[in-house]
Amino acid sequence: MQSSATVLVYSDDANTREQVRLAAGRRPAADVPPVEFVECATLPAVLKRLDEGGVDVCVLDGEAAPAGGMGVCRQIKDEVFRCPPVLLLIGRPQDAWLATWSRADAAVTLPVEPVEFAASLAALLRSRLSLDA
Repeated sequence: MQSSATVLVYSDDANTREQVRLAAGRRPAADVPPVEFVECATLPAVLKRLDEGGVDVCVLDGEAAPAGGMGVCRQIKDEVFRCPPVLLLIGRPQDAWLATWSRADAAVTLPVEPVEFAASLAALLRSRLSLDA
């Protein structure tokens, strides 16, 4: 198992980024490595960080402004080679079809529910880390 996993968290709202960090904790599941968070508040920061490499999972806020997480997800799935899996934060359960359109690998609703979020994040980490092994 690698020593840590890097999770990029994109939201223009510092409170949403904090919810994500608190819900995931240091380790979202016993069988995944501890996580280190990289926070981004703008689309250019997300693209720059992804270009640098080393991101294992992206958590994108679908309610972010001016660039919403759904559009960001679709863009990075098109433009980033070996794009990391994306966990999309959506405002309503009815928006799940939009998450599918954006090509997100998983979606959870806001506000973040810790057990559901940690389970979704751990599943994406498992899939990413098994591909890299």
